[in-house]
Amino acid sequence: MPDPSFVGRALPPSAPYTVGREKIREFALAIGEGASVCTDVGAARAAGHRDVVAPPTFSVTFTMPHIEAFLKDPAFGWDYSRMVHGDQSITLHRPICGGDVLTTTIHVEDLKTRAGSHMLTLRCEIVDAADESVATTRLMLVTQADA
Repeated sequence: MPDPSFVGRALPPSAPYTVGREKIREFALAIGEGASVCTDVGAARAAGHRDVVAPPTFSVTFTMPHIEAFLKDPAFGWDYSRMVHGDQSITLHRPICGGDVLTTTIHVEDLKTRAGSHMLTLRCEIVDAADESVATTRLMLVTQADA
């Protein structure tokens, strides 16, 4: 059983993650995003950005390892082996660009048990090096309750 005392907690911030221009290009190409602002610095700058722009879902590349580490922490008690992804939303407060240095703080928002499943809602607040808000992500994860 996951530990319900985690609800309402903010976990320690992640180590800073430097967004690489080439990582953005690779991610954009992998998901079929063909916008030139995602792959060409000149096009991004011509559109008013300081560097290539990441697709909105790019944040998963640096938030998921932090989330995974929390879920695999025995102190929380989550069954990662039977987990499925229930829902996700991403709110960009500004575009993520090459060269950004970002930090993620996970907030444990909710934990419910219904119909034989544990449902966990996490919110990730992503800020830049100036501590300005860049994005907010929410995800709901589901795992089977103990039989």
